[in-house]
Amino acid sequence: MTKGTTDTSASRIPRGVVPITLILGVVALLVFVFNGRFGQDPRLVDSPLIGTAVPDLTFDYLEQEGSLSFGQYRGTVLVVNFWASWCLTCRFEHEALTSTAAAYEDRGVHFIGIDSQDPSLDQAIGFLDELGRGQNYSYVVDPKSRAMVELGVFGLPETYIIDADGIMQGKIQGEVNAAVLQRALDQVLEGATPDL
Repeated sequence: MTKGTTDTSASRIPRGVVPITLILGVVALLVFVFNGRFGQDPRLVDSPLIGTAVPDLTFDYLEQEGSLSFGQYRGTVLVVNFWASWCLTCRFEHEALTSTAAAYEDRGVHFIGIDSQDPSLDQAIGFLDELGRGQNYSYVVDPKSRAMVELGVFGLPETYIIDADGIMQGKIQGEVNAAVLQRALDQVLEGATPDL
């Protein structure tokens, strides 16, 4: 090394570290933006539709012939979850939904998973192939997002609780956990509106 120069090799960042760090930062930002409630506790939220009759919408099944309507489940409490294969928080909440569906099967509760805004049905089916299908659970599609509009879905995932008379009793924004969902279901089964 000649006089007047400094050795900067010790302070150099290894090649490739900055781009990887930058990419990870951008991915984290995108996850935060597109899953707007990422990191927040799931919660029951107010909605102008709570206390009103849910429209009798009809959906095609995701993996079988035929269709399902909300009306055919009159007399049953419904848990309706909007999800998509690309939704990271949908992936996180999947086990809580399927385990709660199994736990409440004999209590007059049925779960409906509405796949929305997926680029293809194959991706939605791949999601279920990977994470599993719930018992006491019907999987349907909402290709034109009609149900999302009718029920005022803000973003994925969202979960709705509809009582046996077809009245919306609760809306949970963001990733569901079993404790929040089960408490709300217990209140609806007792004839009460879930606490916000």
